[in-house]
Formats: sequence, C-alpha cells, structure tokens
Amino acid sequence: MTTASLPLAGIRVVEFSHMVMGPTCGLVLADLGAEVIKVEPPGKGDRTRYLVASGTGFFPAFSRNKKSVQLDTESEADLETLKRLIDTADVVLENFRPGGLETKGLGYEALSARNPRLIYLSLKGYLPGPYENRTALDEVVQMQSGLAYMTGPPGRPLRAGAPVNDMMGGMFGAIAILAALRQRDATGKGQHLQSGLFENAAFLVSTAMLQQRMTGQDPTPMPAGRRAWGVYDVFDTKDGEQIFIGVVTERQWEIFRRELNEPALDNPDYATNTERAKRRDTLIPLVQSLLAKHDVAALETMCEAAGLPFSRIARPWDLFEDPHLLANGSLLPVTLPDGRAASVPALPMQFGAERLGVRLDLPKPGEHDAEILGPLRAQRSDAAD
Repeated sequence: MTTASLPLAGIRVVEFSHMVMGPTCGLVLADLGAEVIKVEPPGKGDRTRYLVASGTGFFPAFSRNKKSVQLDTESEADLETLKRLIDTADVVLENFRPGGLETKGLGYEALSARNPRLIYLSLKGYLPGPYENRTALDEVVQMQSGLAYMTGPPGRPLRAGAPVNDMMGGMFGAIAILAALRQRDATGKGQHLQSGLFENAAFLVSTAMLQQRMTGQDPTPMPAGRRAWGVYDVFDTKDGEQIFIGVVTERQWEIFRRELNEPALDNPDYATNTERAKRRDTLIPLVQSLLAKHDVAALETMCEAAGLPFSRIARPWDLFEDPHLLANGSLLPVTLPDGRAASVPALPMQFGAERLGVRLDLPKPGEHDAEILGPLRAQRSDAAD
C-alpha cells in the first residue's frame, strides 16, 4: 500500500511509552498508517533501547514506522513545545505510572482543554478499582489471574513464554482508539480511554472460568488437564525430534488410522472421541510407540497430505527461515541498532492482497527533531518576539 492509502493515513499520534504495552499499541497504529511520534528523554533516549537478556528484543520488535523526538519534560521550554505538538495530534498514548504526566500538565483534562478533539489512551496495570494504584507487570497479572496456574504443571505456576498481556493490552488499546476515532467522527470530541493489564489477563482465562462454573469442577492446569480430545499431544519421533498431532473429529481418527495402518488402533474401545478421551492413559502410550517408528519429516508429510492438524516443535528463532512467513510477506526488514539487518514479524492481517509493510526503519533517538519540533520551536520564538 502507498502511505496515502493506509487506513490511518493523516492521523497523528504522540506516544509516551516504554517497554512493551505502549509500544505495541503505537506499533499497531503506525503500521496502519498513522504518524506515530515517540517522545524520548534527551541523551540516549528511551531506556527500552538498552535492555538486555529477555528485554533485548523489545525496542526492535515494536519501533518500526515511528518517528523519534527528544524533549525534556523538566524544561519549561521543551514542555511548552511538547504541548504545542500535542495540540496538533489526534491521539496521545501513555503507559506511565498513574498521575505521572498529570503533574506536568500532560494529563487528559489539561490537554483536552487545549485540544478538545484529542483522544487520550492510558495503558495501565489495572483499570479503576481497588487495585488501580498497584504496580503491575505481565508476570504479576499472569499469577493474579490464574493464567500462570493454568500454564504450569500442578503446583508449579509458570508464566507464558512471551509478554502476552503486555502485547494484548496494547492491542486492546489500539482497538479502543479506533473506536474512539469513529465516535469522534460523529461527535467532534475526543475522550479518555484506558486499557488494563490485569483485565486483559482475566479476559484470557475466561474459558477456564466458565468451564469451572458450567461443570462445577476446578479445571486442572493444562499440562495435567484432561484433554477434550483423545489424541492432542506432543510425540517423540524416530530421529529425536518432536511433533504435535491433534485428532479432534471422528473423520480425522479414521484418516489417522488409515495413514498409520496399525492394527492396534482398530480397537473398538477407541471408536469415538469420547471413548478415546476416557482411555488416554492407554491410548497415548500406544500412539507414541507407533509414531516413534517414523522420522518427523515422514509424519509431517503424512499429516499434511491427510489434512490432519500437526506441527513440528519449533523455537521462535526458527521463524526467520519459515517458508510460509517468507513467502507471504510476514517478515519485515529492519536495521538493528548495531547496523545489522534483521526481520521482524508483521501484523497478522491482510487488506485485500496487501500486507502492511515498513515505511520507516527503527528511529535513532531524536532522529526527527528537526522535522517535527523545528517548526514548533520557531512558532514559540515568533510568539515571544
């Protein structure tokens, strides 16, 4: 798509954010065509740029298609320039501690008085309520919501292997902004929006909550839970690899039996999914013994040809070479801070035949100061004269 044809072309967003939740929200809007201006502190910029270990990938994952300016909110001159910038914006998004921006005159009430059309999103640990002043992290709300309880083995709560609440909380924030833009078309007015990390985690475990209410029994954690399907597991293969195979319908069971051609699977005790699920203690070891006769590639070929759900167990970095992602434009080029080329997953959406791409590489701290702040500072200087 050309920049002018992107869905959010012409929308200006000012992003005060760090880490994951806010940057994810800004990324969604930026990829959709908005001009997203990331406000960073002077000097080295956003500290997210310099995280190590599991935080190393945060900045390059969520910063494409954004512009960077540097402003010191402790400086009266920079603060006035920032307010002038926000006067030109459609959206402000922030994910700092409650009250942090209000003390500088950058809260919704003060900014909307200057710009009544402004949509202001606060990305928080908790929506308003008893917990709203607590400090939250993705790991905290995974424990608090029961998501960690359902993910790990019994007695060993385990957080998911990605910042799922931070990322989804940012996505829900972007959805709220899109809805508020639509409302503004009708009313001419902006509004204050919030997206909560804990509430997102509660949304993620809604199926387990309703399972408990409907059955009257507490669901067991996923690793030890009773499967709804007879075959829905990870299996070891002859060549030391692992593969997940799911057999979730009666038709798939017939196909599975036919393709393996193993008489042991003809047992009438396994005739229906309900019976297979009841007998998983014997069925799964049997299936494992049969699949262990085959290399993973042979099982992949069998399952794909037969239309059975399957996947080799991959690691995230294996996706750099995934033929499907490479073929359909799901990996976008970016330049890492050290100058090396890399790829990053695109948003998982398509508009007709078009995917959303990269218009701007990862910005350097303050890269767009002259472009964006120069005219605003000139206005201030003219007004002073």
